[in-house]
This record gives sequence, C-alpha cells and structure tokens, in this order.
Amino acid sequence: MNKAGVPHLVVVDGSGFIFRAFHALPPMSNPDGVPVNAVFGFCNMLTRLMREHVGTHLAVIFDAGRVTFRNEIYPQYKAHRPDVPEDLIPQFGLIREATAAFGVPGIELEGFEADDLIASYARFIDQIGGQCTIISSDKDLMQLIGPHVDMMDPIKQKPIRAAEVEAKFGVGPDRVIDVQALMGDPTDNVPGIPGIGPKTASALVNEFGDLEAVLAAAPTMKQSKRRDSLIEHAEAARVSLKLVTLKRDIPLPVPVDDLSVQEPNDEVLGDWLDQMGFRSIRHRFGLGDGKPLAKATSVAVMRAANASAPPAAAPVNPNQAPYGPYETVTDLLTLEKWVTEARAAGVCAVDTETDGLDPLKARMVGLSLATTPGRACYVPLLHEGTLEAQVGQQISVKDAVTALEPLFTDSSVLKVFQNAKFDLLVFHRAGGAPIAPIDDTMLISYAQSAGLHGQGMDELSKLHLGHVPITYDEVTGKGRNRILFQQVPLEKATAYAAEDADVTLRLWHVLHPELRVNKALALYEGYERPLIGVLAAMEQTGIKVDATELRRLSENFAGRMVTIEAEIHKVAGRTFNVGSPKQLGEILFDEMSLSGGKRGKTGAWSTDSSVLQDLADQGHELPGKILSWRQLAKLKSTYTDALLKQMDPATSRVHTTFQMAITTTGRLSSNEPNLQNIPVRTEEGAQIRRSFIAPEGKLLLSADYSQIELRLLASVANVPTLREAFELGQDIHARTASEVFGVPLDGMDPLTRRRAKAINFGIIYGISGFGLSKQLGISMGEARAYIDAYFARYPGIRDYMDERKTEAKANGYVVTPLGRRCYVPGITAKNGAQRSYAERQAINAPLQGGAADIIKRAMVRLPHALAEAGLSATMLLQVHDELLFEVGKDAAKETAALVKKIMENAAQLAVPLVVETGMGANWAEAH
Repeated sequence: MNKAGVPHLVVVDGSGFIFRAFHALPPMSNPDGVPVNAVFGFCNMLTRLMREHVGTHLAVIFDAGRVTFRNEIYPQYKAHRPDVPEDLIPQFGLIREATAAFGVPGIELEGFEADDLIASYARFIDQIGGQCTIISSDKDLMQLIGPHVDMMDPIKQKPIRAAEVEAKFGVGPDRVIDVQALMGDPTDNVPGIPGIGPKTASALVNEFGDLEAVLAAAPTMKQSKRRDSLIEHAEAARVSLKLVTLKRDIPLPVPVDDLSVQEPNDEVLGDWLDQMGFRSIRHRFGLGDGKPLAKATSVAVMRAANASAPPAAAPVNPNQAPYGPYETVTDLLTLEKWVTEARAAGVCAVDTETDGLDPLKARMVGLSLATTPGRACYVPLLHEGTLEAQVGQQISVKDAVTALEPLFTDSSVLKVFQNAKFDLLVFHRAGGAPIAPIDDTMLISYAQSAGLHGQGMDELSKLHLGHVPITYDEVTGKGRNRILFQQVPLEKATAYAAEDADVTLRLWHVLHPELRVNKALALYEGYERPLIGVLAAMEQTGIKVDATELRRLSENFAGRMVTIEAEIHKVAGRTFNVGSPKQLGEILFDEMSLSGGKRGKTGAWSTDSSVLQDLADQGHELPGKILSWRQLAKLKSTYTDALLKQMDPATSRVHTTFQMAITTTGRLSSNEPNLQNIPVRTEEGAQIRRSFIAPEGKLLLSADYSQIELRLLASVANVPTLREAFELGQDIHARTASEVFGVPLDGMDPLTRRRAKAINFGIIYGISGFGLSKQLGISMGEARAYIDAYFARYPGIRDYMDERKTEAKANGYVVTPLGRRCYVPGITAKNGAQRSYAERQAINAPLQGGAADIIKRAMVRLPHALAEAGLSATMLLQVHDELLFEVGKDAAKETAALVKKIMENAAQLAVPLVVETGMGANWAEAH
C-alpha cells in the first residue's frame, strides 16, 4: 500500500501487448523450435515493469475469446479481422505460462474483452481513491484516463495522460467515446458516420457536445454531405457508441486485495526462462547464467550461422548481457584504461553527443564507447550545471581526442558507428585524428534492407534486438521544458549515451554477418562504406554562392509574385489570400463553380498542384496563374531566401548534408539546403543555378550521365534496336519514334520525337495510358495505342516489366544490376491503387537504383584517381546523375577528361555509358 493506505494497481493489457510485440520483433524460436518473439517481448516488458514501475498491486488482463456481448449488439463487430498469424498461435499459451512464472495474476472473463475488465478494475480503484496505471497504448482505453487513472505505453515507455489524449483525439478523455462513435473504427468494424474522420468528429463534439447533441444539431447545419450523412446514419452512430463504450461495472473476477505484488519464485522463473532460452532476461532479473542459451535468436542470425561461408564476425548473442549500468568517465586515467580495453577487444562502438544537429557547427559535449555487449561508458566533456558533482571533474575536449588517438588510428581495431559520417565530422571539428577503419550499422542495414524499414538506431534496436532504447526526450524533456544535453545530470546522460554505443555494437554483431547471407557484402564494402569519407569531405567543402545575385533574385521573385497576385485578384473578381488553400477553393468551386473539385476529409476543397494543373489544362486562367505564383513562392522560400540564411558569411559557401540511407533505391538525398530539386528546365531554375559560382581563378565542372536509366533498360531488357541506337550514338528518341511510328529518321517531326521521348521516359516509371494522355494532351485511346505499339516493337521491355513485378511479389524486393535489394512494400496489397503504385516502383527501382549504384562507384574512385593524376579538383555536389567539381582553370580540360573516363567505366553494361561535361564560372554555365 502507499502512504495513504490505498492501492496503486498496475494492470497490463496482455492481449494488446501480444499482438504489438509479435509485429514489432523479428522472428525468434526457443530451443524446441517454437516461435517466441512475442513471448520474449512480453517477458522483457514484464521484467522492466516489475523493476522500474512498481505499484502495490499488479495483474495481466487477457481476452478470453473473440465473441463478446458486443457481437450481440452488432454481429459484424470485428467480423472481418484476419486470422491470427500461424506463428502467434502457440505463443498465447506461453505468455500465460510466463505470467504465472513471474508470479503475476493473469485474469480473463468469458464474454468480455480485456478492455472491459481493465475498465472495471480502474473504476474500482478510482472509487476508493487509489491510483491505477494501465500498461497499454490502446486508444480504446484512453476513455478511462482521469485524476486517478493513467496509462503507460509499454514499447515507448511514455506516460499517456489527459494531454496526450487531447493531442490524439482533439477532446478530453470524457469525450473520446463520442468522437469514436462518429468516426467509427474500420479495424474493429465499428460503423460510425461515413465521411467523418477524426478532425471533423472532434470539431463537432467540441462545438455541440456529446453524440446525441451532435445528432440533434445535424438538421440545423448548413446543407452539405456531412449534414446528410449525420441524419442518415444516426442510428449507426448510436450503435457505435455502445460498441466503443467500455463496461465499468463487471464484478471483479479476482479481488484487488489478491493482486498485491509478489516476488517471483527464483527457481520456478529461472527454470522457465531456461526452457525459453531467455538468458538476457535471467541476467536482468539477477538470476545468474542458468543453462546455455540455445536458439533464441533472429531468423537472420540463424541463417548466418548455417551459411556455408563463415560469418564476418564471431557469433555473439546481442541479448546475452543487460543494458547497463554503465560507467561515467571523468578523468584521463580511466579513459586511457577504456582505450586500452577497446584496443584489446579489436572492435568497439563509438558515439558522440553534441549541442546541435549540424556536425559542421556543433560542439562535442560528450562521447561514449562500448567494448562488448553490455559494457560501455560515457565521457562528459562540456557538461554544465550548478552542482559540483555535475561539472567538477571533466576531461577537456582536447585531452579526450588526444587520449583517443591511439585507438582511432589503430588499423587493427574496427571502430563501429551508427551514421558514421556525422560522428566523423564532429570529431574532425574537435581536432581529432582521422578515424580508420570504420563500420556503420546504419549503412550495413541499408545495404540489405533499403525500403523495408527505417535505418535509425531506435528502429533497428527494436527490430533486431527486441530492445527499446532510452529516447532523447526522456532525458532532455520536450517543448518549453527541454534542456540542453550538456545540462542533463550525468547519471541520466550516461544511461542514455552509453546505451547508444552498446546498442550500436550489438547491432553490428547481428547485422554484419547478414551482409554475406543477403548478398550485400560487395555493395557495402565496395561503395557504401567508402562513400562515407567522400561525402564528409564534400560537406566540409561546400559550394560558393553569390549573395548579391541571390538577393537580386529574391527581390525579382517577390516583385513578380506581387504582379501575378494582382492579376489573380482581377481574374477572381475580388482580393483574397492567394496563399490560403481554403480561400482559393471557395473561389474556384463555390464562387466560379468550376468542375472537378474534390473535398478533403475536413470538408475543404482540395487545391493541390494536380487539381490546379487539371483545371489549367482545361483552359481556365486562374489556376494557371496560381501555379505560377506558387512556383515563384517556393523558389523564393526554398532557395533564394534560404540559401542566404544558410550561407557561411566567412566563406560565402553553403554546406548541404547528404542523407545516405533514406531512399528505397540507394539514391542520395540532400537537405539543409536541398540542392537536388532545383528545377532543371525552367528559366527560374537556371537563374538559381547561376548563383552557385566558382572562386576567383577556378571553374565549376559538371559531369552528367546521359540517359543512364534508358541505357540500363536497353541493357537489362535486352532490346537489340535500342542497344544498337546507343552503340551508334543515335538520337534515342528519334530512333524510338522511327521504330514505333514507322517514320524516317531524316527530317523527324519534333512533335513525333517528343511523343517518343515521353514514352521512353514514361516506361521507366510504369506510365499508364491515362498518364501519357495527360502529358501529351491526347486522348486516352491514342495514348494507349502508342504504348501498345511501343511494346509490340520492343517486347523485351514488357517482359522486363512483368519479370520485375513477379520478382517483387515473390521476394518482396527487386534487385539492381549491381546487386542492391530494393524492397517494395505494398506489392501484394489488396488495395488496387496501392498495388499499382508498388508495381511501378518494382519496374523503376532497378533502373533508378542501378543508376545510383553506378554514380556511387564513380564517386568512390574519383578522389584517388584525381590525386594520382596530380589534379587538385574538388568534388562539391552530387545531384542524382550529375557530379559538380571545383577545378583550376589551367587543369580544367584534363580534369574533365579524367572524370569522364572514370564515370563511363564505373560499370560495364551491354551499351556504353556516356558522360557529358561542361565548364563555366557558375553552375548554369557548366550544366
């Protein structure tokens, strides 16, 4: 009991957690071969709960079956839920065994859902003035939250209180059921009101009150589909309210007094954990080593162990040691001991903590090392505070990097990072020596799973280790209450930072052996890992911009926007906020009565670019002017204004950040600023490119692959006529027009060539007859006839497309010509639009990904080739198929010839790769 003598009951939504753990964790099996990933997640949660969130009373609540009293109210309730996954079925019983082994009561009641039992226990506790904490993230339970009832997300370890409920539903806990009744729930087959989503539902409830008040007000609402739907489906909403309202008056199957927390029987729990092979949980519970761990590991690790080739690293179970406690290192002698230990280990993980997200400006406020799973330390360097214990003993940044130099320069010790480029730049700015050799768990994962999931450390940890790391928000707070990391107390900073290094090392032990199994080792070692240093150097160098020209352009764009805005108001017949989609929609579709308008979920008219373009194509003047205004506004805010803010005033250079593990296809992306989306074919785009300049005495050199994706298509699809055209250096679009439309090459009509060009590039992206008709301004029938003629002339291309779709459906991924797996989520989706999109991805990904692989190969080879030739050119940017260099005027031609040679020989295809080069005082001239 607590001080007041009333209970603090912790209730676990056992059924909800089972499904969440099953889908969150990779497949695992116990020594008997039984699937146990959900069991493992459940035990981890229960262990943490009993050690860190101890109430006075504890119970786990389960569903007794799928049929409850709600099926009597509405027979279709949960009727369309899919069958339980086969691997999950045996885990229900094991989780109930786990509950008993931990000495925790497991409660269920026939005819009622677990949520109803939880609601009844919560109500009882509330009535006696106790406290109830519900371990769940289920939205249906949020209606219970109040002064004496809160929730805790078991995966994120975050509390859920009234504020979080309001952020999710737009209303307080007492009105959650009214919102749910209006919006329905397709997961549980709760009907709700068609066309009403969460935002509309919460707005109605906030305006009118509970469900009955909303329904009563419906006839007085302005004529609309929403009003009609509310009137027509009122009874469905009332049924929905009954379905979503939890019963709070069920007689408690087990009295609260019988739920007091008990310590588990060590022998019983230890034996059961041994049977499951959960050694890490034994450690966490302080039960010793127990029996040897057998097969509790991910399927990928088991595959690596069974592969004919030996794994790249000695097999280490990532969960054989607890996560912490970790050591705080505040003196040089202790740091030097850790350096010695890391060198003896032969592999260690390294991570930095900084006071910003820009590695070229951020200070390193601390660093962490891990030498083996479970053993890690944190070294505070620039922590602040008022307590002597917080800042009294601290190593300086200079002394720390000096002490680390023997480790970082030791070629026999592998240094492992998660997102190594960031940390290498941070160490470089702090004066550290070059670090080698390195591995990067983010890129190790990306090389074999692009598009399958995110590559952040937290996500990889959950996926491969079944462990949820401490979050940054947990140690620094959020919003106005957030503090700087250097102000975090050292105990909390150590737990967070050292765990990052520990998790990184564990991920390396799991993921690196999989590279060979997943045929991604050559990809990673060949150009993903070597590219880290190349891109880091490019980011440090940056590219010079002309501030005067940018200001002139910004003023020019602003002036043109004012002029266009006046024209817009004249056409519209009145003034309005041109930047307001809502006001624009009202003018286009309410006042001007243009056809083709569509309302979004909020009821407002959609005015996105596709809608406006359709209207402009129909000949309407106003949408075209809006598109022009928006284009100028975007260019002004994204480039001319942003580049001035992001320019280093000391060097007049901007420094983009290249993201290495974002896209599905392997393409790099850039941000802060994004220099890969500057329009190519517009005069405004050319004007912006003129703002990127070469320093005095130098030139910018552009080297651009010519039609690389079409060349890849001709190569992999084995199209003889296209191959011949590329080999002869013919105009590929004119040759296509000649082949498909039966017209001579000589004197080719430009319009006919344009149509062939649209088909050539459209095919790469799986273009449809509808898409081609819109692009060329022709009928659907004519467009379809063009595509049919194209495939009739080039049957190999249709075969290629069909093969890629079949490959994606069979494997879940497609493979680029250089061996990169590009995963295609949604390829087997029941939703036709989603599946069609995935099929287009499957067609395009090998081509776009192949192009990305080829230019990466070239980028890795170029620095060495330039240095060997004695050329001092500096690579500045990569923009998809183009590389941009800064070169001395005297060596510009020689450099262009070498760059062209390296790039054209980066891969051997059935057709030649061609690189076009250009030079100039600015990017526009070079491009």
